[in-house]
Amino acid sequence: MWFRVLIALGGLAALAALHRTLIQGLDRLLAALDALFDALRGKRWRDAPLALFLLSPAVAILGLFGMAPLFYAVYLSLFNSRRPDRPFIGLANYSRALTQPDFWKSLLVTVYYVVGTIPVTMMLSFLVATLLYRIARGRGFFRTVYFLPYITAVVAAATVWAALLHPQDGPVNALLVWLGFQPKSWLLESRGALWVFSGGWIPADIGPSLALFCIMLFEIWHSSGFMIVIFLAGLTVIPRDLEEAARIDGAGWFQATRAVTLPILSPTIFFLLVVSTIKAFQAFNSFYAMTGNGRGPQNTTQNLTVYIYANFYEFGRIGYGCAVATLLAIGIVVMTAVQWRLAGRRVHYE
Repeated sequence: MWFRVLIALGGLAALAALHRTLIQGLDRLLAALDALFDALRGKRWRDAPLALFLLSPAVAILGLFGMAPLFYAVYLSLFNSRRPDRPFIGLANYSRALTQPDFWKSLLVTVYYVVGTIPVTMMLSFLVATLLYRIARGRGFFRTVYFLPYITAVVAAATVWAALLHPQDGPVNALLVWLGFQPKSWLLESRGALWVFSGGWIPADIGPSLALFCIMLFEIWHSSGFMIVIFLAGLTVIPRDLEEAARIDGAGWFQATRAVTLPILSPTIFFLLVVSTIKAFQAFNSFYAMTGNGRGPQNTTQNLTVYIYANFYEFGRIGYGCAVATLLAIGIVVMTAVQWRLAGRRVHYE
């Protein structure tokens, strides 16, 4: 009995000694790193080696999974993947893309989608966030309710929307018939949404198709939750005394919003603008889930990402698809640079 107790006490003592040794070794290692970093700061390079050391894991991951595939796609775009020997053709795939009517039609669909979703989503989200900011009770509940669509899987939500807009069995058409209106084809309609809603006064080839308009409505509904939460976060940091001072000076809600709220929210607005633009140019899931193959009736919902997907997996044009993907990446970079150049000047940081 006493022998087992002595063995247990000896084991505890050994563990305590090992623990002290590990702690001392860790302290020495951290002290050595501190000394190394202090020495590096004293040299001409300043904090560059320290920053490189701390950023190296993120740089390695981004380089392996981000930049390497991009460079490989640029490399594949210089070859003709349709032939077995895959000869080098230089910029022929890029020249072919810029002369293809389908490419320009897909670009037009993408522009319609970007222009039709981002401004409406931002304005609607700002108004809802402002209303939620004004209420005292239930703000957390409504914030959760509005954020639920964004965290719902895009494919699942888009499939539900496609079922609601079904031309024969959809509840939306059933409601229209009950109200005395004519049912619509919705996701099967290739003519313009402006032509449909104007009763034929606007030509059918002007503006996005009705099918694309439905996808745009889905995106507005799905993305508004994220913007509402971001706008609410920005509104909570605005000093209330600034708004109260504007109200005392006789400013109404619109004047206070224009002169106080929007300038302070400019970093938030700029962030949402840049992120939403990039996301809209890369949209794919909602197009593919709501129309079956992403192209819709007469390719009126085929944006650039769906066009790239079709060339990759349906037609086997790997080099050509990589060329279009590279052009899309260049376009996004140019668009982001323009936003930083123009909109970035209007951002006011505290």
